[in-house]
Amino acid sequence: MAGGIKFKQIINSILGKAGYQICKLSLEPDRSHGFTLYRYLTKDGAFDYEKYRQIQIEGNKQKIDTVWAREENIDFLSRYILEHIGTPKFGICHGTRRGLEQMWFSERLNCKVIGTEISDTAERFPNTIQWDFHEIKPEWVGAVDFIYSNSFDHSYDPEKCLNAWMTCIRPGGLCIIEHSSAHGSSGASLLDPFDADIVQMPYLITMWGKGAYYVREILPTPVKSEELESWSFIVISKF
Repeated sequence: MAGGIKFKQIINSILGKAGYQICKLSLEPDRSHGFTLYRYLTKDGAFDYEKYRQIQIEGNKQKIDTVWAREENIDFLSRYILEHIGTPKFGICHGTRRGLEQMWFSERLNCKVIGTEISDTAERFPNTIQWDFHEIKPEWVGAVDFIYSNSFDHSYDPEKCLNAWMTCIRPGGLCIIEHSSAHGSSGASLLDPFDADIVQMPYLITMWGKGAYYVREILPTPVKSEELESWSFIVISKF
C-alpha cells in the first residue's frame, strides 16, 4: 500500500506540472433532493472546493477539442433574443471551453459577449476569462442582457449557480440553459455533478427562484445529435 501511495505521489508530481492530477472518483452522489448531485467532500465532511476545481480543469483539458454547442442553435437563439428583448449590449456564456459560443453570438448580435471558463486554458481563446461561474463580478449585477450556458450540469451547487446568474440578468433580460437527455437521470459524474430530467427542471427553477424568476418557455433545439433523445433550451426570466 505504501509503495502504491508513493507511486501515485510521483505520478501526480509529474502530471501536476501540466495541470493534471490523479483523483479517486468512487464517491456516491446525493439523490435526496429529487435530483442527482455529486458532492466534493474532505475527510471531515466539509466542501472540498479545490477537488471540484481540479476535476473541472482536468476535464476541460481532456475535452479541449470537443465542442458541444452547435452554430445553427446559436443562430436560432440569437434571433430569439432579438425578437424578445431587442438588440442586446452585453452577454455572457458560462463554461465555454473553446469560446465558440460567444464568438457566434457576438457576430450575430453585434454586441459584446464574453465567455467564462474555470480552467487556465481560458487565456488561449478570445473574449474568454478564467472564472468560476458560481461567482459574480460586481459590474455584472443587473447589467447582463442575456446569459447562455450548456454547462449547468457542471455546477456543484445548482441553486447557488442559477441565483448568481439571475442576479446578473437585467430586468427584461434572459437566461438560457441548454439541456439534453444527456443531462438526465443517468448522466451525472464528478465531472458533470448535477443532473435532472427536463420535466424536473421547471419545478427546481421555481423552487430555487423563490418568486424572483420563472421558466418562460422550453424550446426544442433546431439541431440535435442523433444520439440524444431530447435537446432543449430552458428560457428563464425575472418576474
